[in-house]
Amino acid sequence: MEQQQHSSHLFTLRLWPEELGGGEAEWRGKVQHVTSGEVRYFRDWSTLIAFLLLELSDSETRLIRIEDCSKS
Repeated sequence: MEQQQHSSHLFTLRLWPEELGGGEAEWRGKVQHVTSGEVRYFRDWSTLIAFLLLELSDSETRLIRIEDCSKS
């Protein structure tokens, strides 16, 4: 029976309101992939999502390479 490998990811997320002046504020954020240490700062959700997808796809690519090597 082939053994399945499951991977998980841990991210930290920090959000804060940045004062723009005139009583206006904008949400800012910082996300960090705990295992790799990669950090991204963002002002919009699309930047956050792009970082998460990149980290997850990089991880999947590494997992596929490991599996390919073990079949050799």
